[in-house]
Amino acid sequence: MTTTKKPFKAAAIQFNPKLNRRNTNIRALMKLVREAAENGARLIVTPEMATTGYHYLDRSSISAYVDTIPGITTAQFAQIAKEYNTYIVIGMAEHDLTSGLYYNSAALVGPEGYIGKYRKIHQWVVENYWSCWGDMGCPAFETELGKISMIICQDSTYFESARLAAVNGADILCFPTNSSGASISLLQHWAEMNGLYVVSANRSNTEEEFHMAGLSAVWSPSGKKIEEAPYSAFNDETKDEARIIYGEIDPEQYDNEAKERILERRMEAYKDLMLFLGPWDYTKNTESRHIHAAAIQYEPVIGDKEANLQKVTRLVKEQLQEGVNLVVLPELSLTGPVYTTKKQDIAEYAETDDGASVGAMKKLAKDGGIYLVFGFVEKVAPHFHNTAVLISPEGEVIGKHRKIHLNERDEPWAAPGSKISVTPVNGFGRIGLMIGYDAAFPEVAGVLTVKRADVICIPASWSGEFGTEIDINPKIFPEPYPAGSVTTWDAVAKGAQAYTVVANFTGTEYNFKGRSAIYNLDQNYTNDKTVIASETEQEVLMNDFKTMKTDWWLDQEKLILTRRTDYYKPLVTRVPPLL
Repeated sequence: MTTTKKPFKAAAIQFNPKLNRRNTNIRALMKLVREAAENGARLIVTPEMATTGYHYLDRSSISAYVDTIPGITTAQFAQIAKEYNTYIVIGMAEHDLTSGLYYNSAALVGPEGYIGKYRKIHQWVVENYWSCWGDMGCPAFETELGKISMIICQDSTYFESARLAAVNGADILCFPTNSSGASISLLQHWAEMNGLYVVSANRSNTEEEFHMAGLSAVWSPSGKKIEEAPYSAFNDETKDEARIIYGEIDPEQYDNEAKERILERRMEAYKDLMLFLGPWDYTKNTESRHIHAAAIQYEPVIGDKEANLQKVTRLVKEQLQEGVNLVVLPELSLTGPVYTTKKQDIAEYAETDDGASVGAMKKLAKDGGIYLVFGFVEKVAPHFHNTAVLISPEGEVIGKHRKIHLNERDEPWAAPGSKISVTPVNGFGRIGLMIGYDAAFPEVAGVLTVKRADVICIPASWSGEFGTEIDINPKIFPEPYPAGSVTTWDAVAKGAQAYTVVANFTGTEYNFKGRSAIYNLDQNYTNDKTVIASETEQEVLMNDFKTMKTDWWLDQEKLILTRRTDYYKPLVTRVPPLL
């Protein structure tokens, strides 16, 4: 099918259905969908369970309101799609006649009729009382507008959902939801990371004491907010009113840097994503630990190990607070990113675990009684690696990560690593490492999740080539996210449910953008604080926290127990369609 090249209008219908009033809801929803179509919308997305309302206690309470897909409901909306030459996504409760089972589903209809459906893979507690977990994966449906995928509400908590859509070739991700805020808080992240347009349709009212936040939105493949509905407060007098928002989708943006990045995935390194380490995982940490972490940010003197060593040593000795027990330095900490077109030119900077720079870092760790993460050019004849090591307070290298995803500065000289690992440290926790560009591939954090990292350390040399500043309406959070928060690093922390320490450079000819940070796990920012360094200043950024928090709705244990590995196989086996 030929994809249109002209920009077109997408609409998100912010609609508030009434429980147990399916026919009334459908009539009201069709009126809004028709209005959006009359206003020129070529793609129209409705909320989750838009035809029935959301809160049902068991199968019997919803049985009178389910419908088949395709069925009567899809036929009614298909008439509008045909009349206006548009595509419509309908959030609804599905009845599978063959099995008699019910699903929380989304159906896609177009000018030619019914196209396809998606069944929610990752369910929230409420629909578990009546709905089976989805069993169809995350297909991408080819249409005149481009390839369209759908995921639903809680799915967005898991990076795998949007990533499956991208790997399966989607251009647009439609997102019906009934969200109080958590499930929409990562949509910008997944749009930017996967190069997808995201059209999100939420509710804005209260049902069975559960309040939904509005904020239906359209996000661009670069993570830019195209349009967003207002935040709906619990006491808002207009919260029951329907609203339609519109945003322009430009098919010329379907081919983008994030899509190209998907072709750089290292699937052999991601195989552990398929493991289901449920309640009987005896390797996980079971005790909360107090971490007082520091990320050290500075402008490096490119290629001058001695000058950079002096700078780091001075910062550690003069600015590190008493009690700090974990320090993270930027990528290639004492050389900076030396650019060379010839592999042999890197040799003068390379060393082994017994080299002078590593030795100096071992001494710094031992003198300070700290765990230290440090990056260097590692020589493993005949190769060189961009490597980060974890050094113990005893001055020993106890963990190592070789950068897996190489950027344009690494490729002339570095061989990629092949392993994603976690280092268990008695009395401290489980420490995962990645380096800079690795974070742009959510599979890396996903593997660290499976391996139960409590803390993820990211030495970086980031110039803004991926990620963007978080821009969702801060009113959804009881405490707003701090200024300067970056989607990529936040996605690592929230997606892995592991505290994440990022250390970055500032300045130089590469225009490093600072913003070293320590990201917390709580999507409401009330249980712990995320702290962000400036973009330009030298800083020793510090924050303390306790691992293994379980006093909010999501933690790593819950995340692990609700992963749906049955459907993640394309992430570790499939090469996406060519751009």
